[in-house]
Amino acid sequence: MTDIRGLAYIVARHPDLTQWRRFGEQVIGMQAVAAPTGSLWLKMDERACRLIIEEHAESRYFASGWELSCEETFVAAGTRLTEAGVEWHRATLAEKVSRNCIDMIWFEDPSGNRHELVLGFKTDFRRFASPTATSFVTGDLGMGHTALPAPKFDATWKLMHEVLGFSLSDFMHHQPDPAGPAARIWFAHCNNGRHHSLALAEMEVASGCVHLMVEVPDMDEVGRAMDRQRKEGIKLMATLGRHVNDRMTSFYLLTPSGFALEYGYGGRVVNWDRNVVHETTQVSLWGHDFSIGFG
Repeated sequence: MTDIRGLAYIVARHPDLTQWRRFGEQVIGMQAVAAPTGSLWLKMDERACRLIIEEHAESRYFASGWELSCEETFVAAGTRLTEAGVEWHRATLAEKVSRNCIDMIWFEDPSGNRHELVLGFKTDFRRFASPTATSFVTGDLGMGHTALPAPKFDATWKLMHEVLGFSLSDFMHHQPDPAGPAARIWFAHCNNGRHHSLALAEMEVASGCVHLMVEVPDMDEVGRAMDRQRKEGIKLMATLGRHVNDRMTSFYLLTPSGFALEYGYGGRVVNWDRNVVHETTQVSLWGHDFSIGFG
């Protein structure tokens, strides 16, 4: 199996980087940095960036960056993709500069999601200076988690599990319409203690992402972000609530690129030797009214 350490970064696209700069700094509390490639970098920690926003005519989530720790595991990942019949591509120099990585390959899963496997990272370790005095939970847990559409669910899960080594944390069947079919949502972890770094949802999503999650170390930071969301007039996608599976207390808001951002506190860190895979029958212990933004 490959040795994916966590979600290293995500890439989004939008025609107006000033919108993302304001959202990133004034709403979610990240530090905006002008990238040498002309894109916008948003810092969450000592890494050069965690969110990469490319100026582009389309507005959507573009790619997920998954971190590998050393050259051996990086080479092994390419070998396993080839053996599985997956076409992959070596990153250009410009892509490696944009992602602040030593090396990178990318591929698309059967549902059309772009995944970038990165070897290491480059940074000057300059101190993260949030304009709202916010800090984030990253480090060994990665930058957070991403929930991606997987209309070709079985083939997508087979690739992510059998080739890339993600393991099932728990799962649920989502049925917003009692008369309609239930969609599978599977939550998967990699080589860290975060409850899930990846979720796959059996549905189409025009923005390319169901949601991205970032975590803060203090519940008051969640409240302050909610105040900033209201002040800036950003659309609320789901009210404050606490999830059943990862115990994250969070709310959801709309990013400029059209996908939701979950902003949360208190996520579980799991000892995988003691975890029992299970099915959850509801999304949240309380709160999280998704009908206001997703309905």
